[in-house]
Amino acid sequence: MTTSVRPSTGRALHVGGSLMALAGVAFIGYAVIFFVRNFSGAFLELGIGPAEAGATREQVEAFSPELYEYISHLHVALSGFIAAAGLATAALAWFGVRQGVRWAFIAAVATPVLALAVALPSHYPYDLDTLGHLGLIYLATAVFVVGVVIALPAVLRPTRA
Repeated sequence: MTTSVRPSTGRALHVGGSLMALAGVAFIGYAVIFFVRNFSGAFLELGIGPAEAGATREQVEAFSPELYEYISHLHVALSGFIAAAGLATAALAWFGVRQGVRWAFIAAVATPVLALAVALPSHYPYDLDTLGHLGLIYLATAVFVVGVVIALPAVLRPTRA
């Protein structure tokens, strides 16, 4: 038995899944910026300066070269995890959500929700929630949520032969 997708459902899946995938690609872009800044003179993350960190790259390196290397290693590792979450989200959305695959939708939503639920709260008590730092993530998340809202009704609809 083959299943068919109603035209309106197919369009919602296509548009919603495409927006979700676009947001996943944006997460990868943010990870690339994060990675590159680690090796540039900026060192600190996008939107974070000496006012938020309490020291410049040079001051951290002068205080403790080992601490500087440790922070650098964290930047590289975290950029890899951000990129991986973005890739998983984009692939699940592009190849699964757009086809109406419910498990792919669930995984595509769960991946960035888990990442953001763990990462975002730690920014606020330490005043690291600058728009320059989190603005691109907020924008990508907004695009992602719009895609989810568009695709969700279509994903929940039963398909008929």
